[in-house]
Amino acid sequence: MDGFSFFASALPLLALYGYGFAAKIIDRHRPSISALMNEQRINWVTHATRRETPLDAILSGNIMSSVSFFASTTALLILALFTVIGQLPQLSPALSSITFGALYSDADFQIHNIAMLILFVSAFLSFTLSLRQFNHFCILLGASDPASPAPPDTIGTIARINAIAARNFNAGIRAYYFAIPMVAWFISSWASIAVTFITVALLFYREYFSYARWLVARITPH
Repeated sequence: MDGFSFFASALPLLALYGYGFAAKIIDRHRPSISALMNEQRINWVTHATRRETPLDAILSGNIMSSVSFFASTTALLILALFTVIGQLPQLSPALSSITFGALYSDADFQIHNIAMLILFVSAFLSFTLSLRQFNHFCILLGASDPASPAPPDTIGTIARINAIAARNFNAGIRAYYFAIPMVAWFISSWASIAVTFITVALLFYREYFSYARWLVARITPH
């Protein structure tokens, strides 16, 4: 694999981790919609510890079902990529037929599929960790006694566990976004680079300048 093709293949992975690091810095100056929702998690836990209804169990169950769905789907994608890597000599002619510009070798396809495998393994680990942390959140929430007000430290801790779980879930979802430029690489290296920058711009807009973010910011102190 030549240097340019390797750069185009690795760029979505670099952008995935780079965006996560940059978001932490940007949040200090302009909270993202995810950061704003963390404030609402405190409100949720505060009210949840005071009521005896199945509402919070239903909400938690819906969230965990979504995380579990993505974790299962990602596991299937990982198995599919292992199959592709094992059958690459048979699949290379079909993959080469959709490539524009310089043709990729079997080694190019192999390296790129390994990069995609790393991407989805990272997503799978994020989803499974998120699922475990949401489970901790449910236990902590269920352990609270609605008959007596929960201390602020307890409410903050439960809300923080929920926020950490959500952050890992978002990291897994973000990996799916960057899988798009990974697929674009099969068309051309330039397509992968262009789609990577478009993906970063789209994520940045949705997190910091979308209409949804503006609505949440109106009712959330920050």
